[in-house]
Amino acid sequence: MLLFLLIVIGAVAAFAVWVVGAYNGLVGARNAFRNAFAQIDVQLTRRHDLIPNLVETAKAYMAHEKGTLEAVIQARNAAVSGLGAAKAAPGDAAAIAQLGGAEGQLSGALSRLLVTVEAYPELKASANMQQLTEELTSTENRIAFARQAYNDAVMGYNNRREMFPGSVVATRFDFRAASLLEIPEAESHKRDAPRVQF
Repeated sequence: MLLFLLIVIGAVAAFAVWVVGAYNGLVGARNAFRNAFAQIDVQLTRRHDLIPNLVETAKAYMAHEKGTLEAVIQARNAAVSGLGAAKAAPGDAAAIAQLGGAEGQLSGALSRLLVTVEAYPELKASANMQQLTEELTSTENRIAFARQAYNDAVMGYNNRREMFPGSVVATRFDFRAASLLEIPEAESHKRDAPRVQF
């Protein structure tokens, strides 16, 4: 009887250790993707803060391009709103999809602005404009790296959540799936592979 009681106590203790380990692993993975999202937040906020300066600099030279400048500001405001929603619920499918769509529209509007800038040689040669476009390019690269880190962390979390034994604990303690951040690429940034014919 004592031996049976010790075996039962040992089994219960082993089960408790297993549940605690799986739970803590899921919490750690969830915190990792939330931290990775915080890095995206920093870079997107930097991007959003650069855009009004870019528009103000362009405004002085581009009097006839008011529609282009307004489209950039509207897209920026939508992206700021999308970022706010995603910050409130990192990993939430709807919030992340809204953010991705808004950032895709902003990328498209910025692309159109930068193409338009090419038609204004004095604006293109402006030191302020050159500095802003260089900072914007640098920020875009940082966003890409931060997005990759976030998506990797989300993948790790979702894998842990879906694989046994984590799936049992995830279901019991309501660990929900996290969504990857996909930002549609602006048409002008898409590049086809070069064709080679012999």
